[in-house]
Amino acid sequence: MTRTVWLASYPKSGNTWFRLLLANLGRDTPADINAIPLHATMASGRHRFDAATLFPSGLLTHEECARLRPRVHAALAEADDEPADLAGIRFAKTHDAWTYTPGGAPLLGGRAGADAAILIVRDPRAVVPSLASHFGITSDVAIDFLGNPQAYFCGERDRQQPQLRQWLRGWSEFHRGWLGQRELPVHLVRYEALAADAATTLAEALAFLGVAVDPADCARAARFADFGELRRQERKGGFREAPRRHAVAFFRDGTPDGWRTVLDTVQLRRIETDHAAMMERLGYPPAALERKRLAG
Repeated sequence: MTRTVWLASYPKSGNTWFRLLLANLGRDTPADINAIPLHATMASGRHRFDAATLFPSGLLTHEECARLRPRVHAALAEADDEPADLAGIRFAKTHDAWTYTPGGAPLLGGRAGADAAILIVRDPRAVVPSLASHFGITSDVAIDFLGNPQAYFCGERDRQQPQLRQWLRGWSEFHRGWLGQRELPVHLVRYEALAADAATTLAEALAFLGVAVDPADCARAARFADFGELRRQERKGGFREAPRRHAVAFFRDGTPDGWRTVLDTVQLRRIETDHAAMMERLGYPPAALERKRLAG
């Protein structure tokens, strides 16, 4: 039976990069970034919701869609009309926080919606400039967004977005929800670990799912999904997931600590004040403590 595994992440934390690593397993040439063979569509995609309910979601309110989503995800997890992506696993990307409907059901269906989750995390100080670039906003606005417990994607009421509303709940609450839920086993993947050793990090994530992969295959996938290769492909043919509101590359530099030359002291203090507890839990020390450690 096909298993469903969530690829969960706060936006701009490496979800697309991880999907491309998976897409490059077993290949002899780099996968086309615009033709990822995985079925890792967004959990919030309207087309899958509409297909499962046989009803156009555009005629429903955000709240009505949310009440139906647990049953939709459960039905999709049982569907046998889509092939597995890898070793009997169907991966599905989500930026949804782990939340519950008014009736108390997990929005993503709990155990009926998936078998496990891979949670991809990234230093919020690195998320800020990446999010700012992606949406064409200032770093200060991005910092406000990360700290807003009511932040969402696609929640406008004056237009229909291609995705259902996704509550993000702020950077700290997003991760607290996924790490605190007891419905699904979760494997943590740090963006910084991907940057340091993508092959080993990928192999460890697959081992968590019970999938053994040849180390040489993981190394080749890491090479094919190297940021240099991803940037080359994007320059040549664009990337369909890149923002269209303004001309900016989706695959920028991929470095974990580029924020050091972008954010000023006041901005760093705001981020570290807003998210101190979760940053400590995930291994992201405040810049002041890190400077003290390096100095002595």
